Amino acid sequence: MDTPPAVELHVHVEGTLEPELILELAERRGVALPYADLDDLRARYAFTDLPHFLDLYYANMAVLCTAEDFAAITAAYLERAAAGGVRHVELFVDPQAHLARGVPLEAVLEGVSGALADAPSGMTTGLIPCFLRDRPATEAAEVLDSLVRSSTPLLGIGLDSAEVGHPPAQFAEVYARARAEGLHLVAHAGEEGPASYVRDALDVLGVERVDHGIRSLDDPALVRRLAEEAVPLTVCPFSNVRLRTVDTLADHPLPRMLDAGLAVSVHSDDPAYFGGYVDDNHRAVADTLALTPDQVRTLADNAVEAAFVDDARRVELRAEVAAWAGA
Repeated sequence: MDTPPAVELHVHVEGTLEPELILELAERRGVALPYADLDDLRARYAFTDLPHFLDLYYANMAVLCTAEDFAAITAAYLERAAAGGVRHVELFVDPQAHLARGVPLEAVLEGVSGALADAPSGMTTGLIPCFLRDRPATEAAEVLDSLVRSSTPLLGIGLDSAEVGHPPAQFAEVYARARAEGLHLVAHAGEEGPASYVRDALDVLGVERVDHGIRSLDDPALVRRLAEEAVPLTVCPFSNVRLRTVDTLADHPLPRMLDAGLAVSVHSDDPAYFGGYVDDNHRAVADTLALTPDQVRTLADNAVEAAFVDDARRVELRAEVAAWAGA
């Protein structure tokens, strides 16, 4: 099916690193990788869970060494996103994953933000650095200090990486500081972790959007609250299947979430690893889950309403979805 104009709110720039570009950058930078060839690399993409995926995800970041490398992956993603109908993207980046490898923060920010500033015509963008929840909150606080001192325009902050055993409350002070700096607040919660992590992301961190949130369905009271407060949930169907939080796409709880009145929208997470970009996710869930045209439009409208854009841009995005729906 034809997919709606997309607002991509849940995509990690590191997760757009396609296997071909991994090998190209490795050769360019003289980085030795433990893969015999492209087929060998692709064969490692059969993930058993989130930690298994993260092992490969972080290992492949070794090819990202300079601002030019970060610009290259960002530009490649934006080109693919534009081809898939993305009109606005809020891009995640993981500074700590690169700082730990000795890559300066300035190189990360310069490369990604420079490419975002040169996005395809008609596309608006924003940058959301995320903190790694399986690293100390004190380290996140130090990185936040560096981020706010930089000259890079930042839209907000996020929280990602291995979820189980790393509750949101550990980062309460970091989020309070970010709020004081006027940054938007989002966090991964309820992907593999329990519904209580979603509640804590709202009540302790004060997030405006929850990334994933599928485990919210385990808590009926939380579901009612999310619906009443119209809390945006950025769901990534391909990711959920590939990381085994959902058995198959046909089993995905997206229809239940829509039926419950949740402000859910569809996104891609780490598309180079999970088999598809946001348009691929939209197309697959519409077909596999037999969504109605109204449900598909609701998903697109929810993404527009959840975006951190000004009123004028939101009106433009609403009009594009309406025009698509009326075509």
